[in-house]
Amino acid sequence: DLTKVLKKSLEKTGRYEIKTENQGNHALAAVKSFMPDLILLDIMMPQLSGGEIGGQIKEDPVLKGIPFLFMTAAVTKEELGKECRNIGGHPFIAKPIKTDELIRHIERHIKT
Repeated sequence: DLTKVLKKSLEKTGRYEIKTENQGNHALAAVKSFMPDLILLDIMMPQLSGGEIGGQIKEDPVLKGIPFLFMTAAVTKEELGKECRNIGGHPFIAKPIKTDELIRHIERHIKT
């Protein structure tokens, strides 16, 4: 449900084209077919974790330059504070997140 809400909210801005994949074992193929400017990865996903998917992306010579942002419900916003932190050199943000906050993080980490 969160994926659908975020997708609709981001597309509503008219600034983003969003493709989603909620099954970890299909994520790498989805990234290869879409070639996004930024990837949002939930840390906890079915089949493969976001960390495992991130590792596959970093090892792939074609995909390794695509930045990704981890999202997690394992850490609260209070624990995290106002700014995102890093896991393995990649930023992560706490869920739930408001659209305007997510856009701020996307714009900060997207390559232009």
